[in-house]
Amino acid sequence: MSGDDFTRGVEDGLRLSKRIYFGKDRSVAPPKPITAMEKATRSFYPVSPMVYAIISNPGIVDNPDVPSYQPHVHGRCDPPALIPLQMNGIGIEVDCYLDTVFVTMTGSWRVHCVMGSASCDCRLAIPMGLEGSILGVEAEANSKSYRTQLVVMDEKGETESVAKPEGGGFLKPHIFTLTIPQVDGGSNISVKARWSQKIIYKGGEFTLDVPFSFPEYVTPAGKKLSKKEKIQLNINIGLGTEVVCRTTNHPLKERKREAGKLAFLYEAEVLTWSNTDFVFTYSVPTSSAFGGVLLQSPSSLSIDQKQLFSLYLFPGPDHSRKLIRKEVLFVVDISGSMKGRTIEATKNAVVALLSKLDQGDSFSIMAFNDQTYLYSSTMELATKEALENATEWIGMNFIAGGGTNMSIALDQAIEMLSGTKQSIPIIFFITDGAVENERQICEVMIKQLRNQGSDLCPRIYTFGIGSFYNPYFLRMLAMIGRGHYDAASDPDSIVAQMEALFSRAASTVLLNIAIDGLDDVDALEVYPSIIPDLRSEGPLVLFGQYTGAFPDTLEARGILADMGNFTIDLKVQRTKDIPLDKVLAKQQIEQYTAQAWFSQDKKLEEKVATISMQTSVVSEYTRMILLETVQEKHATTSSGGKHGKKETITPQKVEVTKKTDMIKVLPHLGVGFGNLIATMENTPPGYEPKLPDQAEMLVRAAGNCCVNVCSKCCCPCCIQVCSQMNDQCAIVITQLCGALTFLGCFACCELCCGQD
Repeated sequence: MSGDDFTRGVEDGLRLSKRIYFGKDRSVAPPKPITAMEKATRSFYPVSPMVYAIISNPGIVDNPDVPSYQPHVHGRCDPPALIPLQMNGIGIEVDCYLDTVFVTMTGSWRVHCVMGSASCDCRLAIPMGLEGSILGVEAEANSKSYRTQLVVMDEKGETESVAKPEGGGFLKPHIFTLTIPQVDGGSNISVKARWSQKIIYKGGEFTLDVPFSFPEYVTPAGKKLSKKEKIQLNINIGLGTEVVCRTTNHPLKERKREAGKLAFLYEAEVLTWSNTDFVFTYSVPTSSAFGGVLLQSPSSLSIDQKQLFSLYLFPGPDHSRKLIRKEVLFVVDISGSMKGRTIEATKNAVVALLSKLDQGDSFSIMAFNDQTYLYSSTMELATKEALENATEWIGMNFIAGGGTNMSIALDQAIEMLSGTKQSIPIIFFITDGAVENERQICEVMIKQLRNQGSDLCPRIYTFGIGSFYNPYFLRMLAMIGRGHYDAASDPDSIVAQMEALFSRAASTVLLNIAIDGLDDVDALEVYPSIIPDLRSEGPLVLFGQYTGAFPDTLEARGILADMGNFTIDLKVQRTKDIPLDKVLAKQQIEQYTAQAWFSQDKKLEEKVATISMQTSVVSEYTRMILLETVQEKHATTSSGGKHGKKETITPQKVEVTKKTDMIKVLPHLGVGFGNLIATMENTPPGYEPKLPDQAEMLVRAAGNCCVNVCSKCCCPCCIQVCSQMNDQCAIVITQLCGALTFLGCFACCELCCGQD
């Protein structure tokens, strides 16, 4: 189901739910009519966990407890209407480790909108926070239980049992959906879902933001029904330092406080559900950068049985820190696929980024398709006049058309920014497509950046638009250039996402970082192999594997904004209560997959698949399946002995057995490796070719027939005329059409077989 179908389905579901009668004892009003203004501005995408009844036949919509008279409804809902189910209870357990949070949500919903004699599929939607990753779902309904699992499947298994997109998958990059089949009206659905997301770090503070805002129409009917919501928060900074609570928007009660650890609890019966997300901020009281190194022994399931380590370096809250002067070159794809809303949103985004340049920064702009177009062959200071001229140039030159030649644009960009010594050169690369020579581009970039010598190498920040670009190429390119990668799935999010990436690039505080003390470690692997810069809007995180002994301390060094030297000692310690393998799993999978794509290493692909199945983090090489467990009851009888003429009667025993089967394979949850064909054909981002259904094929065939007959008649005209006929006229027309069809078939047979 596409995003448009989903929002339309929810809108229809809210309208359809007005058929449900709850009696006079009703504490929550039915959904209000949607005005034209609300329809234009309101988003029907879920902002917190929700469950919807999928209604194709509107005739089954009714109160399962108090059936009421319902006027008969003709037809079916296409796309199906989605009625938000009433929620009985909700709770989240939030575990924070370093820069990652794991959320376990437990909730209960009731199918309040389907008559008791009917059933329907139900769709679970789980919005996740920043860089969220779904880890698994469990559900129970109608004495059946369901759970997801990641597996490696062969091509035959995929083609035979893959579910339709409506069966589950990502509605948007941060919204996971799953369909629970055939739930009876009036029954309850219990759901347990797990996901991970990143903690925002900015200005020395950690900010946790978990979806926990629910619309009023999910509040159950009836004043006497208990409504409980619960939040359990556990924080483990992992570095043995003090943690200070700053702000919270829910009344938490402190349960535990230790060095580096905090625990809170909120639990209450409420009249209405929470209408704000759960936001909690905390900090580590220090005035400078801090960090450490964590070690973890391999699990019994590890392939190579190597030790795991992770290095964390946080910039600290030094607000007086001087930021490094920047030279920014915007390299923007204006090929034919960028046409329409995409190029307009990209124009607005680049203009917005230009306005964020600081005094003393310099810039230039390069647009590319088959060739390149430069605003200026040299970097210009970001004066008011220069920015106005650049805005005018963007409006005149950002015209979508032509092909996609990335290599010529990147080569020219590196050449323009070479030789920089007193400022940080940044290439801000924006594209929506994939090309054939991506590996060759990466190899060329590695060689060119190595040849920079003592100068500051250009930093490369990459930004992908839509779904046809190769995210692992952009990720690899950013890693080579010590930068970062981000993306926008649709034009509406381009400006916000691009501003966030640029803000991250502009917050660089430490360059050319190196780690001393690892020379004597055996079989050492470090990812990323080229260490990124440290930024005030996020920590630096390195991970890797090793064998043998590890030193007690490491030293990190780099170059500050004033070109002075910086060093910090990092204490090494073994983790006792932090699941380091799970905390690093998403980063490992992304880095290993990019490296496996670049080197075409099959063993590394297998390693990614193994990590994915062990940690439940989605990857390109695993598939998510839905398992169904059914409880089956069997009555066993035992033969009784005879005493005289009477036979003893023994009670029957009931044995309960569980049978688990795979019922569907969800659509591929990975982001893929780009679409060369769509790029070459200049297909706009977000375009999904839709195969016509039988009704559409019939209309098209009939329409072509009408055009061929008289070139003036069309199916809509026929339908409109037929709808105004009386029964007798319709019968005559039907008989006439049947006779003409017979004559047509007879003429065809005579033409083909006249000789016989």
